Amino acid sequence: MEILGAILTILGLCLFETVSSVDNAIINADILTKMSQRARKWFLFWGILFAVFIVRGLLPLLIIWVANPQIGLYGAFTATFSEDPMVVEAMEQSAPVLLIGGGVFLVFLFFHWLFLEPKNYGMWGEKFISSQGIWFFAVVSVLLSIIVWFAIQINPIMAFGAVVGSTAFFITHGFKQNAELREKELMSGASNLSDMSKLMYLEVIDLTFSIDGVLGAFAFTLAVPLILIGNGLGAIVVRELTIRGIKEVRKYAYLKNGAMYSIFFLGSIMVLDGFGFEIPAWFSPIITFAIVGYFYWKSLKKLNGDSAAPAPLPS
Repeated sequence: MEILGAILTILGLCLFETVSSVDNAIINADILTKMSQRARKWFLFWGILFAVFIVRGLLPLLIIWVANPQIGLYGAFTATFSEDPMVVEAMEQSAPVLLIGGGVFLVFLFFHWLFLEPKNYGMWGEKFISSQGIWFFAVVSVLLSIIVWFAIQINPIMAFGAVVGSTAFFITHGFKQNAELREKELMSGASNLSDMSKLMYLEVIDLTFSIDGVLGAFAFTLAVPLILIGNGLGAIVVRELTIRGIKEVRKYAYLKNGAMYSIFFLGSIMVLDGFGFEIPAWFSPIITFAIVGYFYWKSLKKLNGDSAAPAPLPS
């Protein structure tokens, strides 16, 4: 059963990483169209190595290690499989802080998409909520206040973790906005960057967008090796889509919706886990498959002519 659980977790991580990186793949594909064939091949090979081992592998490892500096980097890598009482105790103490911080980040990410970002409306009420964008800051502020209030009653460090999660959201959101502006410059030809400079820029964009997937991975597991395998496979799929099939991906109008609703549920699971609610390990991958599957089916239905042809996913 442990092996089956690990396989389910890896598959769930791979799917989540793939659908949550659709925006990243579209930006990459748009910029790569302005680059030479040699640069594209370089991006596919070296970019995958960087995305898998540096970003998807090192980033979760560093997060676990920063939360538990006393166990060291190797201890952080093997923490969830360790029988060392000190490592087990350290992980038990730090897990609520990690979970609540990552959960707040993901929930904020969902509400920002729901209130402020352009989208193909796939659920009842989305259009109305988008027209009320000014309420985004009120909603997330009140939500953070409630989470911090209850967290303080349990552990003040948990409350600090929630604040760090919200801070991380606004910092990375700023980077993403800058990435979108720079993408427009690169696509318009206003930038004189060389292919190598553009490749370096794509890796920076990938790092910014990968934070969503890395933090969401903690809703599936705190095991760094499983995160590395699952997110790494997802990153490889995204690279292949970027090079070969992004036009096909754009046809599926509601994939982004599936990714964002998955992010909301995973973020909620992390917050609840942080407060001590016992949620089975299999629940996160199952809910991810169910949500993404539903919106994939909805996209296929629209694509097959049950309604007007879908507009491309917003970039």
